Amino acid sequence: MVADKIEDYALIGDLHTGALVGRDGSIDWLCLPRFDSPACFAALLDDESAGHWRIAPVGAGNSTRRRYREDTLIMESEWDVDGGQVRVIDCMPPRREAADVVRIVEGISGRVRMKMQLRIRFDYGHVVPWVRHDNGGVVAIAGPDTLYLTTPVELHGEHMETFAEFEVEAGQKVPFVLTHASSHVKRPKHLHPDRAVTETADFWREWINQCTYRGKWNEEVRRALIFLKALTYQPTGGITAAATTSLPEQLGGVRNWDYRYCWLRDATFTLQALLGTGFIEEAQAWREWLVRAVAGDPAKLQIMYGLDGTRRLPEQELDWLSGFHGSTPVRIGNEAAGQFQLDVYGEVLDGLHLARNAGLPVEHNAWDVQRALLDFLEGHWDQPDASLWEIRGENRHFVHSKVMAWAGVDRAVHTVESHGLDGPIDRWRKLRDRIHEDVCTNGFDAERGTFTQFYGSKGLDAALLLIPRVGFLPWSDKRVIGTVDAVQKDLCEDGFLMRYRPDADGGVDGLPGTEGAFLACTFWLADALAGIGRTDESQEVFERLLSLRNDVGMLSEEYDTKNKVHLGNTPQAFSMVGLVNTARQLGGSLTTTSATSEDQNFHSD
Repeated sequence: MVADKIEDYALIGDLHTGALVGRDGSIDWLCLPRFDSPACFAALLDDESAGHWRIAPVGAGNSTRRRYREDTLIMESEWDVDGGQVRVIDCMPPRREAADVVRIVEGISGRVRMKMQLRIRFDYGHVVPWVRHDNGGVVAIAGPDTLYLTTPVELHGEHMETFAEFEVEAGQKVPFVLTHASSHVKRPKHLHPDRAVTETADFWREWINQCTYRGKWNEEVRRALIFLKALTYQPTGGITAAATTSLPEQLGGVRNWDYRYCWLRDATFTLQALLGTGFIEEAQAWREWLVRAVAGDPAKLQIMYGLDGTRRLPEQELDWLSGFHGSTPVRIGNEAAGQFQLDVYGEVLDGLHLARNAGLPVEHNAWDVQRALLDFLEGHWDQPDASLWEIRGENRHFVHSKVMAWAGVDRAVHTVESHGLDGPIDRWRKLRDRIHEDVCTNGFDAERGTFTQFYGSKGLDAALLLIPRVGFLPWSDKRVIGTVDAVQKDLCEDGFLMRYRPDADGGVDGLPGTEGAFLACTFWLADALAGIGRTDESQEVFERLLSLRNDVGMLSEEYDTKNKVHLGNTPQAFSMVGLVNTARQLGGSLTTTSATSEDQNFHSD
C-alpha cells in the first residue's frame, strides 16, 4: 500500500539518483540510472502495480521506529512484532561501476517471519520486464535496462511479481542487493552487502565532518546538508531541485511538476549554504556546472537545465499513472524551461560574483560569460517576464525580476571596482541607477506602503522579501519595513508564507486551484524579520519551520496548513538550503551576496 503522506518517505541515494523508502518498508520511487531517468518503481504516483519493493514482517504495517544512522544516508527501520524485533537497513553505496540498492534484514530479538515483494515496472510503471531466475536471485530485462536481484533467500514468481518468505533470528542478517546495468553490457561485479554498508557509512561521515557550522541548530543543519549532497549529480556537480516529479502542490490538483532538474534560481542561495558551511569543493563544482550550462547565446539562457546541462526538457503527461492521491496529470519534463525569466540573469551574475568574492579558483570563462549576460540584460531588462515562479499566465513586469536585473548590473560594477576586470563601468552605473528608479517609481504602492508583485499589481509576492537581501535597499528603509509587514500580513497562513495569492489580480499564474505554503519563502520571512530587528519573532518562525521536518529530517517544497501535511516534490533542495542559510544568519554568520556589505548584514539601523 502506497504511503498516505509525502512525509512518510525517507531518501537514500548514491549521488546519481535517489530512492524513496516508506515507513512500511517499501521503496515506492526509484529512477535508474539517474535522477531524471524513467522510474522502475513508480508506486509513489499510482499504486503498487506501478512498481515497488517491500521488505517487512509478514502482516505488519508501518515500522515501529526509523532513523538515519548518525550523520549518514543509511536508513534503519525497525518493527516490534509478535515473536520478536527486526531491523531493515537500506542504503545506496556511492556510485562506482553500477547503481546498487542494498537492503539487509537484521534480527534483533526473537524470531520474525519476513516477506519480500518485488514488482519491477520500467518506464514509470509502463513496461513489464522479462524475469528469469539466476544463481542466487533473478534477472529482469526490458529494452535498455537490466536489474539483478541477489540474495541467499529462495525466490518465487507469481502474477509477474517476485516473492520471498523467510525467518530471521536474533543476530542473523539476510541481505538483498538490487543492481542496475544497461541491458547490452555484461553483469556488474557482485557487491558485498555488509562491506557496502560500512563503506557508505564511512563516506557520509567523512563528508559531513568537513562542515564548519557550529551553532544552536547543529544537527538540523548537518542533516539538511546531507540531503543537499544527496541531491547532487556527482559527475557534473549539478544539484537537482528534488528527487521526484509530480508530487502535488494541492492534493487532487493539477499543479504537479517535474523537479528533477537544476534551477539557476537556486544558484546564489546554494552557493551561500555550501560556502558558508565549509563545502568549497561542492561550491566549486556547482559554479563550474553553472558556467557550462549558461555558456552560449545569452538570449537563449534557460531557467533550468538537465543534470548534465541538457537544454531540451520537453514536457509530457503520463496518462497511465493516477497520481499521488489522484493528483493528475503526472508530468515528466518541464516546459517552463522555455520561459523568459528576467531574474535568472541577475541570479547567475550574483552567484558568480559571490563565488569570486569567496576566493574560489578562477574560472577563466566566467567573466566572458558574465559580460555576455550583461549585454543581453542591458537591452532586455525592461521586458515583461514569467517571474521566478514560472507562471503560466501572462508575462508581466514583476518587481522581483527587475530587482534581480539591478542586482546583476550591481555585481558587475563591484567586480570591476574590486577585482580590476575590464568593463564599461560608467555605463553600467547609469543602467543600475535607471533600473533602480524604474522599480521604485512603478513597483512601489505608496498608499499601501509596500512593493507589489508586479507593476500596477494589487497582489504581493514573497520574493519581495529579498529586496534588501540583495542590497537594493537597506533593511532600515521604510519601504522595506512596510513590505515585510504587508507580505507577512497578506501571505501568511497559520504562520507559514504563501509565494503569492493565485487569485490576486484576476489569477496571476493562469492555473486553476491553489497551493500550499512555500517553505523556502517562509525561511525568507524569518530572514527578513531578523533583518528589520524583530529577532525573537524571526526565531519563532524558524523553529516553526523546523517542527515541520518529518521524523528523519526531510522537508518537501510546501505545506498544507489546513490538512497539516507536506506538499510538493521531496526532498526539496530549496527548502534545505533555506534551513541552512537561516540557521547561519540567525547565528550571525552570513555570506553576503553583494559588495554593499553594510546593507547585507542583519542589523537594524
